[in-house]
Amino acid sequence: MKKLFLITALLVSSLTYSQIEDTSGIFEFNEETIDYGTINKNADGKRTFTFKNIGNSPIIITNVKGSCGCTVATKPENPILPGESSSIEVNYATNRIGGFSKTITITSNASEPKKVLRIKGNVLKSSVEASISKIQ
Repeated sequence: MKKLFLITALLVSSLTYSQIEDTSGIFEFNEETIDYGTINKNADGKRTFTFKNIGNSPIIITNVKGSCGCTVATKPENPILPGESSSIEVNYATNRIGGFSKTITITSNASEPKKVLRIKGNVLKSSVEASISKIQ
């Protein structure tokens, strides 16, 4: 009798968990890492992460935050309905010389409430600065 009760309880809890999961919004990103490659100092630092909600409920993004002040992200203001696509704009401050690897953390009501995206690349000195460095 105890075994039957335990099996029934496990079955009911697993079905309940599946139903909860099926009602969430689900992110599907085209890419989760954007590689800027090698770019010049003060080049355009704007990039876009595009995603689709492949879940069954709207996704509401409450916050997007870069791992430092040099990475600013902008979130969609409206809920992303099932089947809809949207984007998160990221702007990296390319006035900083050298390699970089930064994260953008998304907080939402999606099936994965904290989603981490990445940007990386290498910023070179401008050709004028490089010439001056060689002369000195």
